[in-house]
Amino acid sequence: MTSLKTLDLTTGGGAAWTVRAVEGPAPADLIDRPVAATVPGEVHTDLLAAGEIPDPFDGDNESKLHWIGRTRWSYRTTFSWAADGNDRQELVADGLDTVATVTLNGQEIGRTANQHRSYRFDITAVLVAGDNELVIEFEGPVAAAEAERAKVGSWPHTNLHPYNELRKMASNFGWDWGPDVATAGIWRPIRVESWSGVRIDSVRPLAGADGVLNTFVSLAWTDTASEYATVTVEVGGTTQSASVKPGWDTVAVTNTVPEADLWWPRGHGEQPLYDVVVKLGDEEWTGRVGFRDITVNVAPDNDGTPFILSVNGKAIYVRGANWIPDDAFVTRLNADTYRTSIQDAVDAGMNLLRVWGGGIYESDDFYDVCDELGILVWQDFLFACAAYSEQEPLRSEVETEARQAVTRLSKHASLAVWNGNNENIWGYVEWSWRVPLAGRPWGAGYYLDLLPKIVAELDPRTPYSAGSPYSFDQFIHPNDERHGTMHIWDVWNQVDYTTYRKYKPRFVSEFGFQGPPAWSTLTSVVHDSPLDPYGEQMLVHQKAFEGNLKLERGLGEHLPVWKDIDDWHWTTQLNQARAVAYGIEHFRSLFPLNTGAVVWQLNDNWPVVSWAAVDGHGIRKPLWFALKRVYADRLLTVQPREDELVVAAHNDTDSAWSTEVTVTRRSTAREGEVLARETFALEVPARSAVSNALPSSVAVASNPAGEYLEVRGADGASAFWYFVEDTSLELAPDAFTTEATSTPDGYDVTVVATALAKDLAFFPDRLDPAARVDSCLITLSAGESHTFHVTGAKAPEWIGVPVLRSANDLVN
Repeated sequence: MTSLKTLDLTTGGGAAWTVRAVEGPAPADLIDRPVAATVPGEVHTDLLAAGEIPDPFDGDNESKLHWIGRTRWSYRTTFSWAADGNDRQELVADGLDTVATVTLNGQEIGRTANQHRSYRFDITAVLVAGDNELVIEFEGPVAAAEAERAKVGSWPHTNLHPYNELRKMASNFGWDWGPDVATAGIWRPIRVESWSGVRIDSVRPLAGADGVLNTFVSLAWTDTASEYATVTVEVGGTTQSASVKPGWDTVAVTNTVPEADLWWPRGHGEQPLYDVVVKLGDEEWTGRVGFRDITVNVAPDNDGTPFILSVNGKAIYVRGANWIPDDAFVTRLNADTYRTSIQDAVDAGMNLLRVWGGGIYESDDFYDVCDELGILVWQDFLFACAAYSEQEPLRSEVETEARQAVTRLSKHASLAVWNGNNENIWGYVEWSWRVPLAGRPWGAGYYLDLLPKIVAELDPRTPYSAGSPYSFDQFIHPNDERHGTMHIWDVWNQVDYTTYRKYKPRFVSEFGFQGPPAWSTLTSVVHDSPLDPYGEQMLVHQKAFEGNLKLERGLGEHLPVWKDIDDWHWTTQLNQARAVAYGIEHFRSLFPLNTGAVVWQLNDNWPVVSWAAVDGHGIRKPLWFALKRVYADRLLTVQPREDELVVAAHNDTDSAWSTEVTVTRRSTAREGEVLARETFALEVPARSAVSNALPSSVAVASNPAGEYLEVRGADGASAFWYFVEDTSLELAPDAFTTEATSTPDGYDVTVVATALAKDLAFFPDRLDPAARVDSCLITLSAGESHTFHVTGAKAPEWIGVPVLRSANDLVN
């Protein structure tokens, strides 16, 4: 048995690549002119690095570069190879984006049509000793999608391009938060593998809560292989082996780790991970597993159909966010960028990220970090907001892609849910697809048959959902609040965010509200003069239909319409944060009827006005700080219940919550006169919620416009209630004083309130784009103080609007 030998053909491995425009609407001077390329990479990033195009994110450059998606591109390299005694040589491409023809030494060796899978081509008869020329020619993705539509017919979809005709990242063609920068290129590693006899094709280690690891090893054999092979699996101090007869394509090896420590999501326990080593001769595969059991309970109950995710038999209240590709050019992502962004989720108190179906199956770096940090992963299969052909050639690509994805990702302890699609079942029911489909299969066969069978075969330990939203019964509307998972999008699109309280959802897997990115992020790419919400470049960076109009309409009676662009920026950021927090506080107050919320969305993939909590430059928006508050382990919130107010408390910890709560009705004016005060003992068992009705002494205001409720727990928990909206609330114009002092890593800004100071926010990026602040949306009663800690910048000489903002300065 000869050991496997690998020749790395990436730029990092020493290969020199070029890319050139072959045909299409590219500038004439680019046609047939080689440009240095990086592999892995994309045409856009290569042209940008070579200075051939401007930054696609800046100004209105995006539309000026649409020709890239309609141009045919050729990647080329030469490499030297010497015979090594092995019988077979294969070109292995982990990711080609997307429709490509692969040629070695002038001979076609294969074609591809799927970004979401890997390819392996036998090049034994084509590879030569000495220099070899490898050429991969990519069709322009937009042109390719349109050509496929012309060939097989049109299928209903959202957005501009027929992205559903190809197995390619849907959002790459543009989305209501993302740019239209349809890419092409060698986007994951590529190499030559040389081997004899037998090699490891894939490893699928599935670890259970009982300490048992079942490792399924797929093998590939040459036709001449005649020797038995031995597969050995090592984990947790145990070693098990199996002898394999030539030609057997799969072997299962079982290890039992005595007293294996269980893996838990954050907030419920530790995240122990065990190294797994699989050996076949000199070949070795390594990975990590966590021992755990995950289930989803959707058994009907008296209220409908729950969606209860449990780990190791323990129900988990989900505090999550939807995840989109973290950069429109995904080859710029790496282990460090993933860790930074996932840490944003951890720091906000989240325990789940949903990898949305219009993106990609992320790199192992993403899932590795989630394993380590205890973030559960809800993984969509990659179908979003469209109908999909169930005929060839797409069907075979879907099956191969799904099998590869499940095989690769199933080892991860963090993987909690496989989900068939995003909104496609809902789309079929409500989005007028039936007439254009004319009876053709539209994807249901994937979501209800093919995909669940693949999951049951390859990853039976992970639950499967046919879609999001989904009611887990084909005879119930897929977006029924009483059943399964729900998306709430009438809020934002049509109605005021107070509508959240009209719903009693069992589980919300999408909901959200827009707001602009940080000022420094926005102005780095928008250069309208003067800046205006409806300026030309501003609207380039607002992809939602009537997005900025909805921002204005969404203010409702909550906040006044802005006076200038500075107020627009602060008002709409504040309204976004309030809207989402309003929804989550309501959902959590319904526990245990409601078992989780997954906000849209955590991150952005470029600088844009969007639903994200963290903008495209990595700056945490006010929304992120609001999420940190309402996703806290222990939440106090005041909620209306019929004809009374209650203090609802949700304790999402393993310890009972026992504290004294003081509810004070105060004046908003200077000195903050105490008008009434009540105290009660709060007792909330572990992983439970209670509601305490408030007496009229505090629940009823004498002057609604000039009073508010302050709720304080002796342990530091707090909440506020206002009897009127800010547009009617009497807020003092000069409600606080400030002082800045230098610190070793930046500076502190201390604010002391002289009257109710509502939603204080400090924006240091206005002074220095590199500066970051540790807190935001702080409300102070008269006499209280708060210190904002800023890092990455020097103390300013002056502090005021628009750097330091509050609700007070908007209504005065």
